[in-house]
Amino acid sequence: MSKIEVNAIEPQCGTTLTLGASGDTVSLPSGVTLSGVGTVSWDTTAKTTGFTAVSGNGYFVNTTSGAITVTLPASPSSGDIVSLADYTNTWQTNNVTVGRNSEPIGGNASDAILSTEGQSVTFIYVDGTEGWKNIQDSTSNVKGNTFILATGGTVTCCGDYKIHTFTGPGTFTVLNAGLAANSNVDYLVVAGGGGGGTGDAGGGGGAGGYRESAGCGYSSSPLGSGVSALPVTATSYPITVGGGGAGGGPQVVGCGAEPGSSGSNSVFSTITSTGGGGGGQFKTVGLTGGSGGGGGGRCGFAGGAGNTPPVSPSQGNNGGPSNPSTSAVEDSGGGGGGATSAGTAGATPTAGPGGNGATSSINGTPIARAGGGGGGACNTRPAGSGGSGGGGAGGTYPSPTAANGTPGTINTGGGGGGVGVATGPSSGGSGGSGIVIIRYKYQ
Repeated sequence: MSKIEVNAIEPQCGTTLTLGASGDTVSLPSGVTLSGVGTVSWDTTAKTTGFTAVSGNGYFVNTTSGAITVTLPASPSSGDIVSLADYTNTWQTNNVTVGRNSEPIGGNASDAILSTEGQSVTFIYVDGTEGWKNIQDSTSNVKGNTFILATGGTVTCCGDYKIHTFTGPGTFTVLNAGLAANSNVDYLVVAGGGGGGTGDAGGGGGAGGYRESAGCGYSSSPLGSGVSALPVTATSYPITVGGGGAGGGPQVVGCGAEPGSSGSNSVFSTITSTGGGGGGQFKTVGLTGGSGGGGGGRCGFAGGAGNTPPVSPSQGNNGGPSNPSTSAVEDSGGGGGGATSAGTAGATPTAGPGGNGATSSINGTPIARAGGGGGGACNTRPAGSGGSGGGGAGGTYPSPTAANGTPGTINTGGGGGGVGVATGPSSGGSGGSGIVIIRYKYQ
């Protein structure tokens, strides 16, 4: 093979220089830099951690182990150029954030997200108005991201909105918060409901605390009126979904009476909804919580206080007291409190119904949640019905099966029903688990 060593090659005439003939292959050895207007020198050592790009260079970015941020050059001049390529075809799993470094990207004053498998892009800096313009994209046009980009939970779409639903613990991860005008999320946070109490006519469990924002693009409940959406940043938000409290029991007439257990809290960011209070056992008060549990038995034992600890707007209501009668044949528990109304007191004709829940369309469908559990009844009298929104009905006399309280519905935060007077072992209904739903505009 012949070898020519010179410092410069120029055309003999004109301004065109041709290397090779048609059908030939012209090879550039590894490490050779090909420079000039509109060209880049590719760094063939793949990048696996974040870095600041240098004008005139191209980079292979390897996100196999996690997302990476590539920061564009500071104080760029017109004509500066940077190229990026997906080294292992993993950008769809672990994204590349293109940090704008105070300059626009495609006219938008926000970072860009590269999230397509096998993507390669080239940016040239134009001016302070458009900033870095993408002049080559192997798959799609790239601009600074103006909307929230996030992962976590079960994701569905409703028009221009994305909805993340958490029915158990998880993480809501914001990859890009978009522009300030688009960086807020609406939310619904419902805690676990309280379990129903036992003893001769136990109180119904209180609903889990119910908190939501006013809503953009859907109908929220009255509890969301005037409540602002939450601003988010590019970070991870742990999600807690409260479990329902266990029902009291099992118990038989005069033996083994227990209150229902309170539900657990649900949490998203700065929003905490408190678990519903457990229903009272025979001749005891209901427990406090997001909504309070109903009082048990007779003699007018009070229901538990709702909205405990207090927040504004209120996250729930009080449980109803037990039957004020002192007669043993008049046992009837009070209903657990619900999101929009208090539980009803137990009475001689019937046990107390649970308070009603609240209805929201945050996930595209109007659904009621956080209803209180119904009180248990004595002597074949009607048991208290569960409140709308997943509250379980109370039990009645005489069979053990009939005496069991009905559980609250899962993922509604409904309270469990209280036990009726039983001839055999019977238990209060368990509270329904809570739910966290997050919604935002994504396009």
